[in-house]
Parts: sequence; C-alpha cells; structure tokens
Amino acid sequence: MAPAAPDAGTPREGQDASGQPVGPDAGPPGPRGIRTPRGGILAYAAPAGLGKTTLLAEIRRRAAGKGCAVLSARGGDQEQQVAFHVARQLLQPQLAASSDTELRTQLGSWYDIVGPALGLCTAGEGAPPDPQGLRDGLDWVLTHLAVRRAPLVVVLDDAHWADPESLGWLSAFAPRAEELPMLLVVAYRPDELPDTGEEFTGRRSGQRPLGLEPLTSSAIARLVRDRVGAHADDTFCRECWAVTSGNPFEAVELAAKVRDRGLEPTAEGAHELRDLAAAAKGSGLAARLERLGTATVRLAWACAVLGTEISPQLAGAVAGLGGEAVADCAERLRDARILAGTETLEFVHPLIATAVYKAIPAATRVALHGQAAWCVIDAGLGAGAAARHLLETHPEGDPWVVEQLRAAAHENLRAGAPDAARRFLARALREPPADDDRAAVLFELGSASLLTEPATTVNHLRAALAEPVSDPALRHGIVYRLSQVLAHSDRLVEASELLGRESRLTTDARSRLRMQAEKFMWDAFRADEPDSPARSRRLSRLADRLTGRDLTERYVIGLRAWDATLRAEPSAVAVGHAERALEGGLSWADESRGFEVPVLVALTFLYADRPGRAEELFAAGTAEFERQGWRGAHLSFAYTLLGYIRYRRGRLVEAEDFVRAGLRLAERVGPRTPAQWYAVGVMVEVLLARGRVEEADRIARTHDFGEPFPAAVTFPDSQTVYAELLLARGHVEEAAAELAAVGRRLDPRGMRNPAWCPWQLHLALAEVRETPERARETALEAVARARQYGAPSAIGQALRVTAEVAGGDERVKLLEESVDWLERSPAAYELARSLVALGAALRRTGRTDEAAEYLYRGLEAAQTCGADGLGEEARAELTAAGLRPRTLHSAGTDTLTARELAAAELTVRGEDAAAALEADAAAVTQLLSAVYRKLGTDRSGLAQALRKTGRETPDPGRPA
Repeated sequence: MAPAAPDAGTPREGQDASGQPVGPDAGPPGPRGIRTPRGGILAYAAPAGLGKTTLLAEIRRRAAGKGCAVLSARGGDQEQQVAFHVARQLLQPQLAASSDTELRTQLGSWYDIVGPALGLCTAGEGAPPDPQGLRDGLDWVLTHLAVRRAPLVVVLDDAHWADPESLGWLSAFAPRAEELPMLLVVAYRPDELPDTGEEFTGRRSGQRPLGLEPLTSSAIARLVRDRVGAHADDTFCRECWAVTSGNPFEAVELAAKVRDRGLEPTAEGAHELRDLAAAAKGSGLAARLERLGTATVRLAWACAVLGTEISPQLAGAVAGLGGEAVADCAERLRDARILAGTETLEFVHPLIATAVYKAIPAATRVALHGQAAWCVIDAGLGAGAAARHLLETHPEGDPWVVEQLRAAAHENLRAGAPDAARRFLARALREPPADDDRAAVLFELGSASLLTEPATTVNHLRAALAEPVSDPALRHGIVYRLSQVLAHSDRLVEASELLGRESRLTTDARSRLRMQAEKFMWDAFRADEPDSPARSRRLSRLADRLTGRDLTERYVIGLRAWDATLRAEPSAVAVGHAERALEGGLSWADESRGFEVPVLVALTFLYADRPGRAEELFAAGTAEFERQGWRGAHLSFAYTLLGYIRYRRGRLVEAEDFVRAGLRLAERVGPRTPAQWYAVGVMVEVLLARGRVEEADRIARTHDFGEPFPAAVTFPDSQTVYAELLLARGHVEEAAAELAAVGRRLDPRGMRNPAWCPWQLHLALAEVRETPERARETALEAVARARQYGAPSAIGQALRVTAEVAGGDERVKLLEESVDWLERSPAAYELARSLVALGAALRRTGRTDEAAEYLYRGLEAAQTCGADGLGEEARAELTAAGLRPRTLHSAGTDTLTARELAAAELTVRGEDAAAALEADAAAVTQLLSAVYRKLGTDRSGLAQALRKTGRETPDPGRPA
C-alpha cells in the first residue's frame, strides 16, 4: 500500500505540528468572512518597583472575572538554574490532578516527551528528546489548552529571572499567541532580560513593550492617604513622592513605616521620611532584620537561599530551627512585611528577597546553599532540586557532591534540558571527581554538549579518552560518541583514524567488529579516501560471512548494500544485502548508533527502483523520530529525504511540501548545518523539475548553497545538484567544471552509479555545444554504467540524455528505447520527460500522428507530476504540430484499477497478460507502467509490493 500523502502526517505551511491551522488566516471569520487574529501579546518592561507585579495581578483578577482560564508563573532569582521551572508553574497545575492513565490519554504521543520536563512522570528508557522536540511538545500542550479552555490568559511575571529553557520556549511560542484564543502577558526588567527572551523586546516583531512610568505626586499622595489616613497633608505627601522618586513599591513601604512609627503625616514630620525610606531597603532593611533576632535572621536567610514557594519545614531545616521556632520567626517576618504566607512562605516583593540574599555574608551564603542541598535530598525532593544549590558551593573534592550533580545532569538530560545538564556536569568536574570517575564525568559532559556545542563535545571526549579508563565498555562508548561527533563536524578523517586505532587496541571481538563497521561507514562518506576499492573488497568479504545475528552485523551488511549501490553492482545484489540487513530490524533512533545506516539501506531500495519500499522505511523511521521527540536535525533529514523519494517517483508537489517541512526544521537547527545543506540541495532539484529556475536560484543564494562543499560524499551529491542549477541558469562552462571535478572525485573511488549521482549525464549536456563527440561518449559511458546496475529508471534517463546529445536519426531510436525502459520503472517524471522528448523528435521528422500520442501522454504525465515547465514544453510542441491540447484528468489516486491489478497479478504469475486481458502488448505495457508508478516498484519488486496491498499473489521465484 502506498504511504500517505504529505498532508496526512507532514507539517505544512499554515499548520502546526498537530495539524491545527496557524498564521494570519487561522482565526474565526470576521466581518464578511475575513478571518482575524484571536489573541495577542502584552509585554511590560520597567525597572524594579514600578508596579509590574501589581499590574499583572490586576490582569489576572479581571481575566478570571470575565471567565477566562488563567495560567500564571513567576521567574525567581534563585531558580534560574532549574530547567522548566516556569513551564511547570504554568502547565503542571492544569495536568497534575489527572491520573497517569488520563494523562496518557490527554497527552497522547507527547506523554513521554513533555511529561518528565513538567514533572508529571519520570523519563523512560531510550534516547531523550532533543530541545526542539520538547519545545514542540510544550507548544502542543499550550495550544490545546488554549483551544479547550478558551479564552486563555497566560501571565509570566519577572520574565528576566525565568529559566533559559522556559523563557526560550515561550519566546519562540509568542508569535503563535496571536492566532489562538490566548492573551500572553509578560513583565520584565529591561536591563536584565536575557537574549532568550528577545521576542518580548519587540526588536524582531517591531511591537515595542509597554513601559511603566513612576507615579505622579498626586498618585503618590492618593496612595499614602489610602494607607495612613486622609488627613495626610500635601507637604507630607509631596515629600513622600520626592524621597521615593514616584516608585510605588517604595511609597507603599514608606507609608507602612509611617503608620508603624505613629508618625503624624504633617509638614512637621516630613523631615523624618528620608530616614524611614532608607530603612526600607538595602542596609536599612538588613539592620531592621537584625533587630528581629538571630533566629529570625537565620530563617530569612534560609528563605532567601531557597527562593520561591518555600516550605516552612524545609526553611527551618536549612536554618537549623524547630517547628515552633519557625512559626514564631515567620510571624515576626510577616509583621515586618518581609515574608507573606503560612503554608508556603514567600517574600513580599522580589526587591526584598534580593536585598536579604545580598545581605548574607559570602561564606555564610555558600554554607547555606550546601546545607540546603542536604536538606532537599533528605526531604526526598531529588538531586535535580539540590543541584542548583551545589552550583553555589565551593569545590571540596566531595564524592557526594559529584554523585548528586551527575544524577541531576542525567535527570535533566532525560527531560530534554542538555544545557542544564552541562552546567551541573561542568561543576562536578571542578569538584573534582575521583580519578576513577573523571573519564565518566567527561564522557557525560561531552554527551550533554553534543547537540549544541559539537566542538566542545570533541574536547571533552578527547580528554575523557586521555584518562586511564579501567572499564572497557566506557572506553568504547567514548570512542563511538567521539567518532560520531567528529564525523558530523565534517572531520571524517579524524573519525576514521580514531576507530582504526581503537579497533587495534581492543581485545573484545564484538567491539572490534562494531568499530570496523563504523569505520567502514565514515570512510564511505569520505571524499578523499585513499583506497576506496580496497575498503569495498574488505567490506564485501566481511559482510558475506556475517549472518545478521545482532545489530552490528546488520549494520555491516547494510553498509555492504550501500557500497554495492555506489559501485553500480547489479541492483539485485544491493537489494539482497539490504533485505538481509533488515531481517533483524534496524532502529533509526538508537542514540548510540546514529541513523546513517538505516537511511542508507532505505536509499538502496530507492535507487534500485523500489521507492515504495524506501518510503515505507522512511515513514517508519520518521515515526520513530517523532515518538522519541527528535524534531530537530533528525526529523529535518527524514522529511527532506522523504521529499527526495517523492521527487524520484515524480510526485513533485508532494516532494516540495516534504522538503519545505524539512527546510523549516533545519532553519530552526541553525544555518549551514548538514540538515539545512541537504534540504536546500533537494529543494533546488525539486524546483528545477517543476520548472521554477528563478526560485531555485533564489533559495540557493539565500542559504549560501555552493562552494565550499562539505568534505563528505553526500546523497544526492551536492556538487552535482549545484552544477545542475548552473546549467539551468545558462552557466555552461562553470557547470562543466563542477561536474568534471565530481568525476575526478568519484571515479577513482569506484563510485560509478548514475542512478545515485548522474554527473555524467549533466556533463554531457554541458559539453554538447563545444565538444559534441565527447558529450556523446560521456553519455554512452553513463548508459553502460546504468545497464551494469540494471535499474530501468537509470537506463531510461541515460538513454534520453544520450539522445539529446546524439541528434540525427539516432535520436528517435534512443528515445524509444528510453521510453520502453522508463515504462518498466516507477519514475513518473523521467517517463514524462522522455515521452515529451520523443514526441518532439517525432514531430521534427514529420511523423505527426505518432508524435501526438507521445506528446499527449507526456503532457498528462507532466501535469500529474506537477512538472509545470515540462507541461508548457509539451503544449508548445503540440501547438507547433497543429494540435490542440485536450482536457486532462489527473489520476489522483494510488489505487490500482481492476485491469491494472489483473495485469500485475498475471505478470507475477508469469502468464500472458495480453491474451488474458484481450489487449495488445502496448496496452498491457501502459497498464503495467501505471502499476509500477502507483506501487513504487519495478518488475523485480512487484510481487512484494502486491503482497503489501493485501493481494497474496504467488511469486514463481519463491518456493511455495
């Protein structure tokens, strides 16, 4: 059965990951059917004390009064190192009351991805989600809350203190709020907001945040009179305004001091206001706190260290106070307007919390953080909660500290917060760990940096390998991870040399085999491999004696399949090895292995004219990435290469959709990454096939697609695609130079399969104007290589190009043979090109009736493929022949007609389809051609493809 079209499972323009509409047209219909945005963003930027918190509290109150659902969170100075602290405040209360079964139903496939980050469940086995996948999951949760609980108001106070993971997520999500029934309200101090919150500054959107001005003297007078009495005279109120500079927080505190001291609010008492104001902040606050007693000071300090949402029991444990003492001290602090709350304590204002924290002597503050870490662990809150305190302690070589930091890092990494994990492991390394643990900590640190800082990862892993590692499994893990990151950093030579050196050192046979397998893989990608044919011979000998009993053996066999493809061994040989590699299963999301070999095995089927099989494998791999929460580079590659498969099948509209999805994901990963490189290259190919040369050129220029090319041999070869674009733009000499360079790079390595890299075909087209005879020789060499490989699409394409450069009487004969081969393949676009070319050649020789048949067929095929430029070419040829293009009807389905199915079943059984169907050979050929295109296979894979449709048709080549 053919895989679903892109709109069944692929993010499209105007849709989010859940398929919900987003964008400026996503809102409900407005006047006269016009859709209007339903939500928005309010950002308030103001210095401390100007009333942001009060304003947001009033917004929450009014929103609740109007029936809105309200989610609220607040950043904390002491919680900035706690990953997803703000996200948990916002989302956990909405979900925590549900049972685990209910949560799984509500969150669906996002349960294992967002659950650990939100503290709703522990992380399961398998690789952790990548940060982008986790953000997508949080997007999904908030989007669906907005839809289900509409209208929704999300309020974040003190965003400048939000943890980086939460702030980065909300900042990226913010533009979507305008297309949802949601109001997102954020307040922050402008001089303290990190770069991750840039979206709220308006620098990108152009919407400036709203500022808060100091209160006027009349407003301060009203505020003072509300608190000390209406009899406060004007002079007194003006002095209050002067000493507080209109700051509402300071004015409220000052009015409270006036009331506490029993100061008469008259002109005579105004001179005391400056001293009272000083006592409300800074050193004055510290002195006031000291007057409350030593125990009370200790509790205040403990609360300042713990941050927000403070448990009295935990604060007492950190301060070394019993339950009664805690209650008594807390009451004093409430009376002094320093703390508020009973079951949970919090500071009256962040300014007070900061002042108290800064007033703690440095040595005492460090000791309190250490004590807090112990108390948090004793309270059963886990290493993740303790780790932020350990970051503030001095290194002392304590194994317990290292243990807790490593545990916290593991917890954060599993929850999708690698940056937080890296902070904890870097601190563990400074402790330092015991000699026996140092290599493991470096390995974990390198693994945590893998997605965000590959160069740093290399340094950490090299350092780990330099340590005396007593555990062979740890050393091998370091080697595998280091070779992986070196290869992904385009340092293939170093990756290969590392694996070669370590494989000679290890005494474990299975580990040696895995290192050899990975060395084979990275060498296959090297453009400068010194002796590629020798590697192929070694790989062939090794793969032929392996049975595929474990994953490593299947990887070797899979690499053998890909090597056979590159070297144009008969496609049946390559497919046979690929099927052997798949017999025991190949996981796409094995964190320790990478996804390269499963991709290469799938592409083996593609180039062997089994794109339907390749697409099945890619669809399964893509689903595995999505289940795992890998929605960055991995998913970008998957969508891009799914698009490439659709391109090879001639489904150009669907191909463009897939590749655009891959490119959008790649752009979130970063510029000039491998994911973006592949996406741009495939997009260029698709757009050229659709006849949109200018757009292809614009995308290539926008993304710097061109020199210098990566050191790796890529699929499809990037330099060839670039040369194809140059040819389309008319830069023939430049294209010829690029293509000749490709030949010099690939031929000595024995990589001669034009189905994979058709550089010779493009070179022949570039040569034909100046050196037609050489162009013909180049094309004929490509035909010979294609015949050696045996894939009908490759042979048909090579014959068409040979016809284009040969000319004369030979052209029609070559094009007829090209059509004949392509009708046996699933390559609809290539068939359309050959049909139009044959029709045009026949018209030019005066054979108009024959030309019309091929041109009409070619026009219909071009339209079905979405090859607009080729369609225009066919229409022009029909017009030149004096024919009118007839109305075309798109097939629009992959379902086989009754006659197509009958022809396919008869063919598989080896019976005479023409006789059984009472049709001539040409009609049967066209029926089977449609079957091959719809099922995505050639004749050799027809029986297997029919079985996948539920038709158990016997294959004469298989034993009964």
